[in-house]
Formats: sequence, C-alpha cells, structure tokens
Amino acid sequence: MKRIALWLLPLALVAVAAAWWLLASRAHKVELAPVRIGQAVELVYATGFVEAQQPVSVSARLTAPVRQVLAEEAQTVVRGQPLILLDDEEQRHALQQAAAQRRLAQQDERRVLTLFAKGWVTRAARDSAVAAAQSGRAAEDSARARLDQMIVRSGIDGVVLRRDVEPGDLASPGHILMTLGDPSRIWITATVDERDVSRVRAGQEALMSSDAWPGRVLHGHVREVTPGGDPEQRAFRARIVTDGAVALPLGLTLEVNIVTRRAQQALLVPATAIEDGKVWIVRDNRVHAKPVRTGIAGTNDVQILSGLSRGDMVVKTLEGKLKDDMRVRVRR
Repeated sequence: MKRIALWLLPLALVAVAAAWWLLASRAHKVELAPVRIGQAVELVYATGFVEAQQPVSVSARLTAPVRQVLAEEAQTVVRGQPLILLDDEEQRHALQQAAAQRRLAQQDERRVLTLFAKGWVTRAARDSAVAAAQSGRAAEDSARARLDQMIVRSGIDGVVLRRDVEPGDLASPGHILMTLGDPSRIWITATVDERDVSRVRAGQEALMSSDAWPGRVLHGHVREVTPGGDPEQRAFRARIVTDGAVALPLGLTLEVNIVTRRAQQALLVPATAIEDGKVWIVRDNRVHAKPVRTGIAGTNDVQILSGLSRGDMVVKTLEGKLKDDMRVRVRR
C-alpha cells in the first residue's frame, strides 16, 4: 500500500500542475500601463482655409457689354489700374453731343455778355445765357464721368483672387466680375461645429497643418468668432491669424486644432483605459474596477483628477469584457 501511495503522489502533483497551467492559460490576458505625469491638452478640431481679411468685389457701375478683360487670376494690381473695359460707344457719342452743346452755350454767353456791356440786352438775358453756359459745362463733365465709368478699375493694391467675366458678358451693377484681396492681410477662416463653439474664444492658441507641407505646424491664435452661425451646416466661423508673418497662398486648406484648455504636470492614463468613469487595476492576478474622476480628455490620454497616483498600473486596453475579481494574466 505504501508503494502504491508513493506512485500516486507524483501523479497527483502532475495533475495539480496541469490544472493550474490550464487555468492560467485560459485566464484573460491584459496589458498594463503606468499612470504618468505629462501635459494634458484639450483641442477643438476644425477645417479652415486661407482668405483675405477684406476681399473686394469688383462690379460695373453701369450696364454694358464687356469689351476687354485686362487682368487675370493671381495677377498683382494697383489701386486705380484698369481691369475691365466696357463697350463705351454710346457714352462717347453722348460726350460729343454734350461738348457741342457746351460750345454753343459758351458762344451765346460771350455774345450776350458783350451786348450787356453795351447796354443792348437786359440783365435777365445775361443771367439766362450765363446759366445755359454753366449747364452745358456741367453736362459735358457728367458725360465725361459716365464715359470714365466704362473702365472698371481696381480699388485696392492687391491680387486678383477670382475672375468671373469674359469679353461679351453683360456687366451690370451688383454683378461681381472679379474679387480682389491683399495677400499681406490674410487670416484663416475655420468652421467650428456648434457643439464646440462655446469652448472657443478670442486669444486661444491654434495649431494648423496642411498636406502641402507634411510635418510642418503653423502657430496662430483666434482673433474672433462670428456671432452668427450657419443653421444648415450647424457651425460657426472662427477667424485665426498666424503668429508672425507667414506667406500662405489664398485658398489653401488647413487642418486646425484650437487649444481650449491646457494643464501642466497632469496625471495621465491612456484613453483606452477609461470605461464608464473607472479603470481596472490588477492585484494577485485578478482585476478590480477603480472609480476615477477625469479632466481633460485628449485623443491619446485622459487627465485623472482623483482616484489614482503616479506610478499606479492600469489595464491599458480593454480587450473583451472584464468583470470585477476576474482572473487575468499580465501580458509582458
């Protein structure tokens, strides 16, 4: 009997070890991450584009066909430079007629003034002749001004941002023919979702990037947020200016991150470790839920205001459903 018991003891130990190994191998695997100290940043994401701070719309003051377009898109122009020539044949004839009537009125004026000096005409006749001559000169000036309006000129020093006119088009007041802008006075107009607009205000830091410059980050700040939103897009516009002079092409699209909150020396855990206001810690190969109070939630990390200390270890990624006191195996 003793010999049989001695043989059974190793077998029992092997069975216990096998059972332990089987349970351990079936335990839920978890990976731990330390609670660390770092900077917590809260961002509002938006998309934006570069535009002139004060774009100028160019339109004709009279209705007439377009005879010639003198400026192209991206062309630099100066104040007073002709941009578009309208068909001015009618105005030229009107000016010629007004000039002829002015000359006739001036001849009558000189003749009547000579006769009045000799006492041969009345004062009323003299006044009428003088008034007719003044009216003729004013009519000629008006006709000349209307002729000058057939040349559409630039109102600023800038660049042609957009051209929407071709020879033969009919220009009219209120119809935009070109858009001008000053490239030295630009800002980025960012579209902010209405759910985030309450967190955005003037003076906040903005970080911007573009596919045109991989790896480059532009720094700026919010100058203003428009008081009225777009009910169709359910968004508001934020105007952002760069910190320092930066040459940006007008119309360039940018990815914008507005820093709404920042905390230095914050306790951080991976964002994947948070579940319903709690994290999971491991003691004696078993997980236990621990409630925490969170602060700034970033893309990768979440600030912990209470419930954890620096150096604590938490389950990094919640793979599968964890239950309190569940046996786990820490993945190295």
